[in-house]
Amino acid sequence: MYQDKIIVCKDCGQEFTFSANEQEFYAEKGFTNEPLRCKSCRMARKGNAGGQQRQMFEAVCAECGTTCQVPFQPRNDRPVYCSDCFSNR
Repeated sequence: MYQDKIIVCKDCGQEFTFSANEQEFYAEKGFTNEPLRCKSCRMARKGNAGGQQRQMFEAVCAECGTTCQVPFQPRNDRPVYCSDCFSNR
């Protein structure tokens, strides 16, 4: 039913294949728009260029006092929670 399509990436201008399997997946999920960007440009827009890890910041949990890593720059006016305490809230 579906056939592979060649699409030109909106960002880098490179051609990429929108496979029949991907088209079927999009249809199952109810997505109506085709992708506009190749996989590497989509990853770059998500802030995960090339599979790089997010920058993590050290913080002290406001609940239990343990040192933890968080994916945002902590501010003094807002409490920060470790993953366990955050899950329990």
